[in-house]
Amino acid sequence: MKFNFFHLMPYPYLPDEYDDFPASALIWPNKHFDPKLGRDLYHRYLDELEHADQVGFDGIVVNEHHQTMYGLMPSPNIIVGALSRRTSNAKILVLGNQIALRRNPIRVAEELAMLDHLSDGRLISGFVRGIGWEYFNQNVDPNQSRGRFNEAHDLIVKAWTSDEIFDWYGEHYEFRYVNIWPKPLQSPHPPIYVPGTGSADTMRFCARNHYPYSAVFAPAKVVGKWFDTYRDACEEEGYKADPEDIGFTVPVIVADTDEEAYKLGKQHVEWLFHKGLRLEIPAILNPPGYVTPKSFEGLLRSGVKYFQEITYDELLDLGYAIVGSPATVGDKIEALRQDLGFGAFSGLFSVGDMAAEDVKRSTDLFAEQVMPRFRTAAAGAAAGAAA
Repeated sequence: MKFNFFHLMPYPYLPDEYDDFPASALIWPNKHFDPKLGRDLYHRYLDELEHADQVGFDGIVVNEHHQTMYGLMPSPNIIVGALSRRTSNAKILVLGNQIALRRNPIRVAEELAMLDHLSDGRLISGFVRGIGWEYFNQNVDPNQSRGRFNEAHDLIVKAWTSDEIFDWYGEHYEFRYVNIWPKPLQSPHPPIYVPGTGSADTMRFCARNHYPYSAVFAPAKVVGKWFDTYRDACEEEGYKADPEDIGFTVPVIVADTDEEAYKLGKQHVEWLFHKGLRLEIPAILNPPGYVTPKSFEGLLRSGVKYFQEITYDELLDLGYAIVGSPATVGDKIEALRQDLGFGAFSGLFSVGDMAAEDVKRSTDLFAEQVMPRFRTAAAGAAAGAAA
């Protein structure tokens, strides 16, 4: 199983008045951002990602969000540029560029090609549509979301792989000359990953293109249904999904004992789900046209609640977060792996307003005592199969 270190880069310094505010994104005023604190956070968070590379994670993961305090990465490619020369072992996953919101997909193709070289071919390129509210702050019609995503994807892949100059006249983008320099280092291009939150259209897109699918921030039982849908879509395309092409992302807090972890996790898990991910305005979260009727029906049937309605103990019981000693965390991951069938695990270790020393301790315990358990088991299974 592959292990990735995922980061949101949150801004944890919230005034008391935020407790009565309905949303962490789009409408929370940026007057509450302190540039001096922000500067320190960026350097701290880069240190955490670099440390994950040093202690043996297979990948380090960044993402893109706009106009929100729970994720200070409006441009993940800048973060990847900073990481490329300061890391050397782990893959660098961008999960991902919001290509449906970009006016110029060619610029995305160029930037990622550069980053592929700077990282010595360690780049994995994720593409996402973006969250509903981001269509407001980017002034893009959410009805065009799926069409823009598909066309931007096709254009970027052709730009990476074509050896000849070509023009492009599509429904959403027009270019007289496409002739990117440089081309990517990896051939034919960096691997493409697509994370999702239950859209059947996204799963079919991944299956059709033989792309991995990764799920984030949902109850384990719901994620299991998503993975089943993805596996079914792969079978419809004539192949069986590899477990390593199925990714599960979840906040993780590890401490020396279960009691210590539970106590430590309460504040930070609640901060993440009750404050950081707060969005109590449905029209902003899912604007008309952003989700197809069939996918929206699936979301309603899943029974997923607003994060603010779920208690700390429920978040743990439902699989929204994993908290415990190294042995307990390992047991929980193994149980989830057996139940859900994933082969790629991404842990969010800098959870909410967690202190830097607690993040480092949790990361080290996971790398030293949890990851080897699975790698030893895998090595034993491989040796048995060879025998």
